[in-house]
Amino acid sequence: MAQTNHPALSVILPVYNEAENLRSLHESVSAVMEQVGRSHEIIYCDDGSTDGSTDILRALAVENPQVKLLLLRRNFGQTAALVAGLDHARGDILILLDSDLQNDPRDIPKLLELIDQGYDIVSGWRRRRQDPFLTKVLPSKIANRLISWITGVHLHDHGCTLKAYRREILRGVSLYGEMHRFISIYGHWMGAKVGEVEVLHHPRRSGKSKYSLSRTFKVLLDLPVLVLMGSYLTRPIHFFGSIGILSCFAGMLCAAQVLYKKIIEPTDKAHNNPLLLLAVFFALVGIQIIMIGLLAELLTRVYHESRKKKIYVLRETVNCLPETDAVDKND
Repeated sequence: MAQTNHPALSVILPVYNEAENLRSLHESVSAVMEQVGRSHEIIYCDDGSTDGSTDILRALAVENPQVKLLLLRRNFGQTAALVAGLDHARGDILILLDSDLQNDPRDIPKLLELIDQGYDIVSGWRRRRQDPFLTKVLPSKIANRLISWITGVHLHDHGCTLKAYRREILRGVSLYGEMHRFISIYGHWMGAKVGEVEVLHHPRRSGKSKYSLSRTFKVLLDLPVLVLMGSYLTRPIHFFGSIGILSCFAGMLCAAQVLYKKIIEPTDKAHNNPLLLLAVFFALVGIQIIMIGLLAELLTRVYHESRKKKIYVLRETVNCLPETDAVDKND
């Protein structure tokens, strides 16, 4: 198929130590894209692999001109690898896909079908997820329910990497931490039409999983930052003020309890009430920690945005044009 400098589709795959899967993965993705019949590019983002993945990806790039290869200098994390791919993508529709063969490339046409129906973002739903229940499936279900409740974006599977986006939806979206999971939420807040489609999920056949229970906790820690950046960026006093009022109200309740006990038992010494001391101590320490964490997050974002500093460093590119800043490109 003839390729153009401005393909219709960009398939972006972050890679970290997946040498055993890459050949099969590329064959599957290439077959699906040929079946789709649209001009395309396949972008592999090697996130500092140490198992020989880099050599396999180089060979794929030499054999296939539509394959683009981005080699990061070290392991920066999945979000950074995806951002590198998004920065260099030139397609009108961007498709994200894991490289462990648990997502099935044959589901890509399902996502494109909804995109063609007018959706701006289509997220995969691993309804029959083939992972250990206690360590992955159950924590994921709890996290998905919590994220949907807090953000108002009701998806069954926020964590599924297999997603499709219209290119313009990602303009101005900056990702840090584990925030690639929340692109659908960013898009929804900007007025994007978000859809979801059930996709296949396979057991891992080879290689070692990079996901663990700790990753779920990292996502949950990113959630309050997401809410702050999305809903209170221009009016932070509403966020911090609400917490301050609740804290003051709790202090008033504690003071009322101590005063009530003092009236009933005049001999009671209020300053010796352990409940009051503990309540004040934990409330102050908890609020201070939350505030410090949120302020540190804001300062980090201001630092990156003001200096236009990337969250990754490239060592080499293969078959890539100079960075196009894809999400901001208008043509």
